[in-house]
Amino acid sequence: MDPITLEILKNAMCSIPEEMGIALRNTAFSPNIKERMDLSCALFDWGGKMLAQAEHIPVHLGTMHKAVEEVPQMKAEDGDQIIMNDPFRSGTHLPDITLVKPIFFEGKLVGYSANKAHHADIGGITPGSMAGKTTEIWQEGLIIPPVRLLKRGEENKEVMEIILRNTRVPEERIGDLRAQIGANELGGYRLSEFINKYGLGCFKEFTREIIEYSGRVTRKGLSQIPKGNYSATDWMDNDGVSDKRVRIKAKLEVGDKIKVDFEGSAPQQKGNINAPLPVTKSGVYYAFRCLLGEDIPL
Repeated sequence: MDPITLEILKNAMCSIPEEMGIALRNTAFSPNIKERMDLSCALFDWGGKMLAQAEHIPVHLGTMHKAVEEVPQMKAEDGDQIIMNDPFRSGTHLPDITLVKPIFFEGKLVGYSANKAHHADIGGITPGSMAGKTTEIWQEGLIIPPVRLLKRGEENKEVMEIILRNTRVPEERIGDLRAQIGANELGGYRLSEFINKYGLGCFKEFTREIIEYSGRVTRKGLSQIPKGNYSATDWMDNDGVSDKRVRIKAKLEVGDKIKVDFEGSAPQQKGNINAPLPVTKSGVYYAFRCLLGEDIPL
């Protein structure tokens, strides 16, 4: 694929999650999403590889692929949307609810639209996202495993009722969830338009080219970092339960590849500051992404 065509298709693809984010923000009920814009939107190919992401929350965008990986085993059909917030299966913390929509074109799976939004309340001992003195995840709120919120285009009223009965402001929660549903539907519609316009063969060639291009540019940028060993240590004031400071230590080995080692950091804490592995990886991804000057489609 020639560079001009690749650039045109890249910008067309990247506009889709940006538009999804605008739709989600404009239709959400809570200030947390409408005003703080604590949301993220992305598109993935049929194999779960990210094709395009909007410029939203880095820690969301580095973890959303984990949610997409949960969908194939559920044998999702056209019109389904899968909801989840389990930190060990979709990335971040309980208030960040993820919805994933499989996208079909002429009966074949061609990709996924996904979004994650921070809900102001998901149950637990207090409203909000990080209640003080909590020592178990069950104190933080309702844990939602991957389950269909939409089935063949119809809202799963039983699942929705379980969520609403476990939150303090159900009218706000249902408004935000339906805004997320709508954003994913928009993403699916726009991707189908893209394929209709350029053809399925062109779409598949583009997905291969853009992923390879992103990899080449990223490797070139990271190769500019001087080879060697680096280390740094920082501290958090406490874990929200005890008054002890929490050590974070990182060691980097820069060669043909870059290895980041957190050995020497504090062990798991009693408080709610522990990060699932996808969140840790997101922090690393974002740090290196900030070192790259190129406009890279990630």
